[in-house]
Amino acid sequence: MAELAALEDPKARAVNEKHGDDHGVNLGKLRALAKRLKTQQELATGLWATDDTAARLLALLICRPKAFTRAELDAMLRAARTPKVHDWLVNYVVKKNPHAEELRLAWSADADPVVASAGWALTTERVAKKPEGLDLAGLLDVIEAELKDAPDRLQWAMNHCLARIGIEHPAHRARAIAIGERLGVLKDYPTPPGCTSPFAPVWITEMVRRRQDEPTA
Repeated sequence: MAELAALEDPKARAVNEKHGDDHGVNLGKLRALAKRLKTQQELATGLWATDDTAARLLALLICRPKAFTRAELDAMLRAARTPKVHDWLVNYVVKKNPHAEELRLAWSADADPVVASAGWALTTERVAKKPEGLDLAGLLDVIEAELKDAPDRLQWAMNHCLARIGIEHPAHRARAIAIGERLGVLKDYPTPPGCTSPFAPVWITEMVRRRQDEPTA
C-alpha cells in the first residue's frame, strides 16, 4: 500500500477520474509493480479487502483467476465500484475461471444493470471465441428489444455484443446492421481520429472490411 501511495500522480488521477476511476496510479507503473510481485493469491486477497481502487487493480493482476469460487467472484463483481476494476475483474479473472459460464448466465439476467453488463461481456466473448450452443438469433431479439433503453454500461455491453455478432457471423450480419441502423444507439458518439466508431453498423462494416483486406497466407 505504501508503494501504491508513492505512485500517486495528480495528472494520472485527473485522467482516471474522467473515466469514473478514483485512483491516481499510472497503469503502466501498476503493471510493472505486478510483474515484479508475480502471482501471489494471498496478497491479492488482502489487497482486494482494502477497498482501495489501485490496490484492487493490482490484486487482479497478481491473483490466480482459477482460485476463486463462484460465490467469491459474484461478491467481488458487486463490490467493484469503478469501471476499470469491473472491466479488469471480468476480463482478467472471470473469463479464466471455471465458473465463467454459470456466472454469464446468472449475471445476464440480473436486475442490476452493472452486473448484467458483465454477463453481456462474457456473452460477447463466447460470440467471438466459442459460439457453439449460443442462440445468436435469440440474442439479437433481446438486443433489439432492450438496447435502446438500457442504462449506459449495460447498453455499451449489449452494443458490443451486437457488433461482435455482425462481425463474426455472416449469416446474422445484415440483421445486426439493420438493428443498429434502426435503433441509432451511439450513432453520434464522439470518436477520435483514427478510431472506429462504436456505432454498430459502422463498427461491423469497418472490421469486416479490414479482415477482407488482410493478405492471405
